[in-house]
Amino acid sequence: MQMSDQKEIAADPATVYSALLTPEVLKACVPGAQEVTGTPQEGFEATVTQKVGPVKATFKGQVGLSDLVENETLTISGEGKGGAAGFAKGGAVVTLAPSDTGTLLSYEVEAKVGGKLAQLGSRIIDGFAKKMADQFFANLQAHLAPQEGTEDGEETQEEGEKKGWFSKVTGRG
Repeated sequence: MQMSDQKEIAADPATVYSALLTPEVLKACVPGAQEVTGTPQEGFEATVTQKVGPVKATFKGQVGLSDLVENETLTISGEGKGGAAGFAKGGAVVTLAPSDTGTLLSYEVEAKVGGKLAQLGSRIIDGFAKKMADQFFANLQAHLAPQEGTEDGEETQEEGEKKGWFSKVTGRG
């Protein structure tokens, strides 16, 4: 499976880069993460529980970082085993560039799955991978976003969705 995309993150590249290297932030942002430990230099160990189609499994794996260029790019490679469910392994090249609203994060992912997961078919796996990536970046944006709204006083879309219609109309939250 191959996938690439770009996401706009409302934070400067240094903040985004630092967040991607912090175990606590990764645990908060990776959907289903139960534990993330380690360091960028030695790599991370992670435990993630996910349901892909009818297959639910807890994956334990290692993630390594390489080709780190501070505030610009990094390469992620990892492998996780989910017992009878199978395995997933792959890597991603992540590039950060300053933009008008913060950082334009681009990524290219290449991954392989085996075991029961591979039997689900590429459409299910590809859809799941896209959903996981979108959820990760939404979580990262929420983690890095200012708590009181954006700099110009506007609410982010996610904050607006959390408030009821009355709060939006009256401005009381």
